[in-house]
Amino acid sequence: MATRIPNTFNLPVYANDVITANSVAQLIDCYHQATKKNLPILILGQGSNTLFTQNFDGIIIVNRIDGIAISEDSEHWFLKVGAGEIWHQLVTYTIENDLPGLENLALIPGCVGSAPIQNIGAYGVEFERVADFVELLELSTGNIITVTDGHYGYRESIFKSQYLNGYVVISVGIKLAKNWQPILSYGELKQFDQQTVSAKIIFDKVCDIRRSKLPDPQVLGNAGSFFKNPVIKNIDYHQLKQRYPDLPAYPQANDYVKIAAGWLIDQCGLKGHQIGGAAVHDKQALVLVNKHQAIAQDVIDLAAFVRNTVQQKFGISLTPEIRFIGKDGEIDAIELLSQ
Repeated sequence: MATRIPNTFNLPVYANDVITANSVAQLIDCYHQATKKNLPILILGQGSNTLFTQNFDGIIIVNRIDGIAISEDSEHWFLKVGAGEIWHQLVTYTIENDLPGLENLALIPGCVGSAPIQNIGAYGVEFERVADFVELLELSTGNIITVTDGHYGYRESIFKSQYLNGYVVISVGIKLAKNWQPILSYGELKQFDQQTVSAKIIFDKVCDIRRSKLPDPQVLGNAGSFFKNPVIKNIDYHQLKQRYPDLPAYPQANDYVKIAAGWLIDQCGLKGHQIGGAAVHDKQALVLVNKHQAIAQDVIDLAAFVRNTVQQKFGISLTPEIRFIGKDGEIDAIELLSQ
């Protein structure tokens, strides 16, 4: 009998089975159960940052390995965190225990194990800034390896390529500097004084901003930011800036500029645009939501429409940030949306 897959889009998608693993031993056992049946396997945390395009013809393993261990030296606190811990609960824990450094990343949905894979980021900070190591379990052998260089990029890491198949994150190492420096370069955080602001103040402000703009997945199904902010050449940015003086942009290395995908979508007049049960969120255009009993195809059709509209107006191709999962595993989102 098929089992409903946990996913923050709250779509009616099913797998042959959904099993929860609370330890490395259980992960290995679940893996061997699936391989004996010759079924595909997918490891999930909360099912955030994913779009199941159809039912999954295999076994979903929900990684719930928990635990937070803290050590320190003269310059840093070191956290070793189980991959199944909820990311926002970890951020809250660090603030409550005077361990600053994660406050800009408050209220990002998902589990800790997803943070290095996606190199999550918000309000001027990416996971890379606090990354220490990632422990991976090789499911076929039971070997545990430690990776200290994640080859991080914008929503990219080595864990999306080299270690995507056959491995699962079991713990994440985070390094927080005792000489804390607030990051106030983004949006409403610029209002704070570098000398007087606290991590708690930043944390509270980020939570307020996110709650005012972003829908709670438990109320309105969504997977967070659907598209990446595009990075374009400086010369292309200046041409766009002449036509659209209000275009938000963030300088990058090597003569590139990151521009706001949500702004592009908003300029196309797509806030609130609905296809089937899926809609562009009316407060944050970068988020697609399950407005009323959406099915996967509604979200796919809406994402394709948004992408095509932005392409026609600005000549910019948006790339999905979330992972698209087909019946056997991850699929190429661009290819699907281009059909």
